[in-house]
Amino acid sequence: MKISIYWFIGILLTIVACQSDENSEKEAHNEMIQAAGKPKAVFSLDNKVLETLEMNEGTRKKYEQNLVVAMDKYHENPTDLESIIWYGRRKAYLGYYWQSITIFTEGINLYPDSSALYRHRGHRYITVRKFDEAVADLQTAAELAENEKNFIEPDGLPNKAGIPLSNNKFNIYYHLGLAFYLKGDYYKALEAYRKCMGFSDNDDLLTATSDWLYMTYSRLGMIAEADALLANIKPEMNIIENTAYHQRLLMYKGLVSPESLINIEDTENDDKRLQLVTQGYGVGNWYLIQGDTSKAISIFKSLIAENYWPAFGHIAAEADLLVLNSVAYQ
Repeated sequence: MKISIYWFIGILLTIVACQSDENSEKEAHNEMIQAAGKPKAVFSLDNKVLETLEMNEGTRKKYEQNLVVAMDKYHENPTDLESIIWYGRRKAYLGYYWQSITIFTEGINLYPDSSALYRHRGHRYITVRKFDEAVADLQTAAELAENEKNFIEPDGLPNKAGIPLSNNKFNIYYHLGLAFYLKGDYYKALEAYRKCMGFSDNDDLLTATSDWLYMTYSRLGMIAEADALLANIKPEMNIIENTAYHQRLLMYKGLVSPESLINIEDTENDDKRLQLVTQGYGVGNWYLIQGDTSKAISIFKSLIAENYWPAFGHIAAEADLLVLNSVAYQ
């Protein structure tokens, strides 16, 4: 069978056209990312500028690709609730925390009864160190969710098992407890975490809630209650995401040494940096419970030096150092 040279030319032109379209699409996507500009500054609790984190290239590209998809869907239908939520979430993953708050605020103006929007905005108020605003949003989210059916919250990036683990009501009370904890209001944190435990329906959520609840009990001097939490924590659990919290609890239980949790190599890796800051805060807290304040301060300062500042462990270290340093100078 003879194949015309024109057929080959047609195929070649089609390939070139497709490549051109792909290149144009990539250029348009890059322009959209660049048009967002530099994220608005976030300040630490002692009023220092927190510079935008550098990500490894693979993670950054994945986040950017996801943001472009979310942006396109949002602009196609800017009043769609899910599009608003994902646009705000994707913005935050790239460090645009204040812009994500603005997106969630615009969404709340359209959907004032959405617990999810208040939950996500409350989370990002924690990131930018606005704890009072976070508490207000998360309390509103809790009230709105009271009569709502609970639902699984999809992940921004799937975990290694590809299984979303958290749910809306868990996330509301978990972040509400954290906001109170960071404010030093431990009794209200305790109330929130106790409610959160009711929605901690797998080992990952159980360990996350148990960890912060353990620290809250400890701050209140409720050592027996804190120790009782550890009965449900075993070395062998089905942990997919929250390995750092699991390790912290095993340390509190005396099964893992504090030193092993802060001797992490390859902290250039984003996951390892997060693990170090998360585990390290637990270690600092453990020394604080033992009465070794100087060791706790040293560890908290080392965590801040890692500069993985969106991590809850980093934020909590900032909050503790403000109190510990002020006490030291009294």
